[in-house]
Amino acid sequence: MIYSVRGTCIHTELSACAMAVVECGGVGYRVQTSLSSLQQIKKGSEITLYTYLSVREDAMELFGFVSKAELATFKMLIGINGVGPKVAIAMLSALTSEQIAMSVASNDYKTLTRANGVGPKLAQRIVLELKDKIKGMEVDTSDSVSMGTVIADTGNISKAVGALAVLGFSSADVTPVLSKLDPTLPVEMLVQQTLRMLK
Repeated sequence: MIYSVRGTCIHTELSACAMAVVECGGVGYRVQTSLSSLQQIKKGSEITLYTYLSVREDAMELFGFVSKAELATFKMLIGINGVGPKVAIAMLSALTSEQIAMSVASNDYKTLTRANGVGPKLAQRIVLELKDKIKGMEVDTSDSVSMGTVIADTGNISKAVGALAVLGFSSADVTPVLSKLDPTLPVEMLVQQTLRMLK
């Protein structure tokens, strides 16, 4: 419903949750966000937050993030049974989108338990459900040709494709970018550089 809000940040708060107030056309929008997004927001500066409007019987809450990747991760997380917006925000405050994607791609549920409200059982469910969502999206990168370049069949490239799929990017989106990167780089660096180039 509300894709993004752009305006001047007139207030930030870190109490029970991270929050910023963005003034757009004379209206101040209270936007709940992650700690990592809040750290990039300066009071008095003009900002753009990519948003998700949560509508319940008793409340309407606006959640916003500095990057589209963080918003995509948030939407994926709240689509999982037992993960509400508050838990998803807690996860994105404890871990970056890349770290969550890497945890899912490598079946590392223990890393996800760093977030408040995420126990081992919920972490295992998150890994299992997100892994199922990306199974059909992974490709054999040895056959991928983009811009005349063949991507070498390396484990790191395949893992990067899987991790980026968790963030909502299709293999068709990321293959041209990955083909330009050094396949010997660590997976997390491949993911970070790809996200930078896709912006």
